[in-house]
Amino acid sequence: HLMIRLQEGETAAFEEIVRKYQAPLIGFFFRNTRDRQLAEDLSQETLLKVYHVSWDYLPTGKFRGWMYRIARNLMIDNIRRRSHDALIHAETDNREDEQTFSRIVGEIVPPDAHADQREVTCLVEEFLEQLPEEQRLTFTLHHFADFRLSEVAEIMECELATAKSRLRLAREKLRDKLQTKGITSAYLED
Repeated sequence: HLMIRLQEGETAAFEEIVRKYQAPLIGFFFRNTRDRQLAEDLSQETLLKVYHVSWDYLPTGKFRGWMYRIARNLMIDNIRRRSHDALIHAETDNREDEQTFSRIVGEIVPPDAHADQREVTCLVEEFLEQLPEEQRLTFTLHHFADFRLSEVAEIMECELATAKSRLRLAREKLRDKLQTKGITSAYLED
């Protein structure tokens, strides 16, 4: 509905899109880049691209999936550019990392676990970074951005079976890596 209003020239519709989606986009980018400034920049770039290509949007699918496909492509392009520039190094703010992963750590750590939550948070962060990009993106879109697997498949431009497989592999790898550290996880098995 907002995109149709935007296509009709209503600028207030774009302001509503920004209010509704800017924070979730920043969260998506931050979880995948660990760079707060880059996450904010990519969020703005995504929203500007949505505005500039609003004429291209057809209301046949869900807007959110269409927008996150734009976001994913911008992130991949940015990562490729950055990987060629040896002078750029992402900095990590430990407080932001703890907030980002506190939800997943709370769900991963069973009540009887004796591991320190801070240590587990660092392990989860480390292990997510080690996952192949497509598995990490699938996992973060599903668990952090709360997309259904069918929506993740649409965003990732893959078949539903591929998205399911990537999510299963990501969960298995995270579970296995956590188990090597003595941490069990029923959460990653569902």
